[in-house]
Amino acid sequence: MHLNSYNISNKRILIIKQSSLGDVIHTLPVAHAIKRCNPGCTIGWIVQKPFKGLLECDPTVDNVFPIEIPSSSDPHAGKYAFFKAFMATVTCWTGLRKLFRRQPYDVILDLHASLRSAMLSLTNPGGYRVGFEDAKELNPLFQHHKIVVPKTAVHAVDKNLLFCDFVNCPAIPRDFTLYTDPKDEENVVNFLKRSGWDTGKSIIYINPCARWTSKYWTVENWSNLCDKLIRETGCMIVMAGSRQDKTYISTIAGSMTEKPVVAAGSLSLPEIAALLHKSSVYVGLDSGPMHMAAMAGVPVVALFGPTHPERVKPYGVKHKIIQNPDVDCLGCRKRNCSDMSCLHGISADRVYEEVLTFF
Repeated sequence: MHLNSYNISNKRILIIKQSSLGDVIHTLPVAHAIKRCNPGCTIGWIVQKPFKGLLECDPTVDNVFPIEIPSSSDPHAGKYAFFKAFMATVTCWTGLRKLFRRQPYDVILDLHASLRSAMLSLTNPGGYRVGFEDAKELNPLFQHHKIVVPKTAVHAVDKNLLFCDFVNCPAIPRDFTLYTDPKDEENVVNFLKRSGWDTGKSIIYINPCARWTSKYWTVENWSNLCDKLIRETGCMIVMAGSRQDKTYISTIAGSMTEKPVVAAGSLSLPEIAALLHKSSVYVGLDSGPMHMAAMAGVPVVALFGPTHPERVKPYGVKHKIIQNPDVDCLGCRKRNCSDMSCLHGISADRVYEEVLTFF
């Protein structure tokens, strides 16, 4: 059965892509394309609670269903992580089942491609379930239709866009957008003004943090880079991140000669999106905010080590990928590493020169 064999313009479509931040960002063009082609449809989205604010700002997403299921694979998940994740899944499943019984969806697009997302799809009574043929964890067994992924679809976004082709809604450039709320934009402007922002100055968004410790650069390199950028370009350096990142970022700021703005822990995720829209360039690690910057159309300078740029590089924007060519373990996918030469072998001067190409 092909979805284009019946009209989806007034159908209720449920997207399942609960995490992580970068993966959620990579799925946004799918929702945008479907809504643009079928303005009468209703789009719902199951997502982890920390990311719900981004979707609530998005006019193409009609209903957001936030869930709280802790990761069982995170290195910091702790003891009994699998049991806690299982119990949280049961709780979420029960709650969603009650909601969808009252207002079920006609089509379920499972872009997360896991056993858990397959189970979440079953919270909706009935509906036509669509997933990837190459999904892991038995996920394909739960799908009515399985999308074949060609070898040419290497990047995560290209893979997701196969769902657009399937419903005959191919994505166009305007679908690659990161929406923001006017209130969040106002809050960011006020934050920057309180931090001494001269509106004539360009903003460089610095993101030194990531979920994997193997992606980290050094405090010394970050402080040297930011000092040089402030002195030589006159730009305002804004170092952003979550509340958990603040200690590390404050350490970088404390080792600098010049004064950056530390925004970590002070801005919500939707406000970070608004900040990115005001930035001239993103400089940082391969992480969720990097993909937010790309979706916002902001040029990116990104340091890559354990991950493959061809799979998760900034999509659709001008960018510079920086790697250390003197190591043979690039793309190892290790979350922790005792060597770290792939990142630590990159000099601050080299990153500085790449940033200058966008000014």
